[in-house]
Amino acid sequence: MQGVVYQESDAWEDLLRHRGAVRDHFAVIGLDVVIDDDEGYAYLRTTEPEDGDEPLPRVIRRRALTYADSLLLVLLRKRMVEFESAGDQGQLVLTQDEILEMIRLFLAHSTDEARVLKQVDTSVNRLVSMGFLRQLRGRRDTWEVRRILKAFVDGQTLSDFSAKLAEYANGGADDE
Repeated sequence: MQGVVYQESDAWEDLLRHRGAVRDHFAVIGLDVVIDDDEGYAYLRTTEPEDGDEPLPRVIRRRALTYADSLLLVLLRKRMVEFESAGDQGQLVLTQDEILEMIRLFLAHSTDEARVLKQVDTSVNRLVSMGFLRQLRGRRDTWEVRRILKAFVDGQTLSDFSAKLAEYANGGADDE
């Protein structure tokens, strides 16, 4: 289980059939198997030690996110909420231009358009490597937002982000 296992993969049925054994196997090394049947994905998460227990060594690598990466994750999750609340059942698909427009408002204003494009491309590529985005076959500059994003950017994070934006907007209005 390197990365996320999706419902459309060959391993999905085996994972569901042997769910208990797989959970027991990974629990020994301090990992939780998270299976979301409704969304159709599964992944490993480090188990938090209980009070008094000595923590096990970390076996899942942590990755540092840049400001642009974090911002893009939150904006993509927000777009996913809007997509689902509109009643759409398919996958959220965005073009490079749509992603650029979403994030452009929050990046430092720059007259160097090439630099902004490179920054967004770098963030998109990083999110692809982490499994949050997937480039569609045969469609250059078109990305599918993967549902695993829901597990990492939850409702509380979205709420906190909205509150910070409102605070920023109010603070900016007070300065004028």
